[in-house]
Amino acid sequence: MIINQELIGYVAGALTTASFLPQAIMTIKTKDTSSLSLGMYSLFTLGVLCWLIYGIHLADYAIIISNAITLALAACILSYKVYHSFSKKP
Repeated sequence: MIINQELIGYVAGALTTASFLPQAIMTIKTKDTSSLSLGMYSLFTLGVLCWLIYGIHLADYAIIISNAITLALAACILSYKVYHSFSKKP
């Protein structure tokens, strides 16, 4: 049985991006970030950016597409988290 490596890359990218969607949708709808870790989302967003740069360097569209979408969602959540973390009134 021959396994298409490119197909595996697209499936992996679709699954990991889709797994992130429920959190992104809930955060965007409710704007509630109180239970989210600022450190984790900062590191996660930076990591996804690095994967995107890596994918661009390799010209690997599976890596580029999945990480570009995930980066947009993660950056949105991170921006909500940063805004809510630093705009709280005592």
